[in-house]
Amino acid sequence: MAEQSLVSGGEEPEERVIEAALRPKNLHDFVGQHRVRKQLALVLEASKMRGRSADHVLMSGPPGLGKTTLAMIIAAEMNAPLRISSGPAIQHAGDLAAILSSLSEGEVLFLDEIHRMSRPAEEMLYMAMEDFRVDIVVGKGAGATAIPLELPPFTLVGATTRAGLLPGPLRDRFGFTGHLEFYSVAELELVLRRSAGLLDLKVNSAGFTEIAGRSRGTPRIANRLLRRVRDWALVHGIDQIDARSASAALDMYEVDQRGLDRLDRSVLEALITKFNGGPVGLSTLAIAVGEEAETVETVAEPFLVREGLLGRTPRGRIAMASAWTHLGYAVPSGVFGQETLALFDEDENHAESVDTAG
Repeated sequence: MAEQSLVSGGEEPEERVIEAALRPKNLHDFVGQHRVRKQLALVLEASKMRGRSADHVLMSGPPGLGKTTLAMIIAAEMNAPLRISSGPAIQHAGDLAAILSSLSEGEVLFLDEIHRMSRPAEEMLYMAMEDFRVDIVVGKGAGATAIPLELPPFTLVGATTRAGLLPGPLRDRFGFTGHLEFYSVAELELVLRRSAGLLDLKVNSAGFTEIAGRSRGTPRIANRLLRRVRDWALVHGIDQIDARSASAALDMYEVDQRGLDRLDRSVLEALITKFNGGPVGLSTLAIAVGEEAETVETVAEPFLVREGLLGRTPRGRIAMASAWTHLGYAVPSGVFGQETLALFDEDENHAESVDTAG
């Protein structure tokens, strides 16, 4: 069984309790995602002015960026109750019918990982979203009868990490679709400042920058790392966290300056030292690092590819030139991405020559 990664976007049950306390309660306190936040505020304000439930909302993006938090904020802004469920929990149309029939008027229904719902439930959801009605089938075969059930107006908030898996008819029924982007270091510093205030932590600006830079652009990871640094500072008797103490704490937890953890580095190390940079198949790579193929593909690869450290080709995975340099290896000729590194080296050499001439 794979160990829980400190910089994984997923949540453990005990983490959810702590995360809930740090979640912003309204759009004003929600940091980042300026475009989505501005558009969503307009949708909600218009709905309140009309005195109607808000349009159905679809949120997409990687884990940990705030999809669940925004669903809670939508319910709070509309002064409506919130019902939470998930796609994997709805495997039959009857499961969805039971949830929909118990909704009250104006209630917000949040379905996490909505792309993992069963097909019969999806088809029932089409009519519920559009006409606020579902047909309950009673009996089987030729004697089956469809009984229409009217539903009170409600707002569905769907969240997905894989928007491409949603069928077109379902996507088209959402009145507003927002895609959440990874956060910049500056935005993560604002998230950390707010969380530190709630946790009563003393952290200086350099400490916030150090933690934010290792958080992989994800607020959930940033808050998790902040709590680990808090624990380290508490044990070592440090009152105010600075860059040095934050760095020492995160180094102990094996999170490096670019946000790579043990699994990330193991994947790159295996690619470089055992397969000469690749290409190598996913299954072979997973065996080399002692992990399941799904863990390597879903936990490590997305961030490594986004950072330009790992490449996916038809022949398998390859280590990019920046992966060799990050781990301290000399880059052999012919490695993908070498031209980009050479370009940066030329720029630095040119800058040094100008400084010398000056």
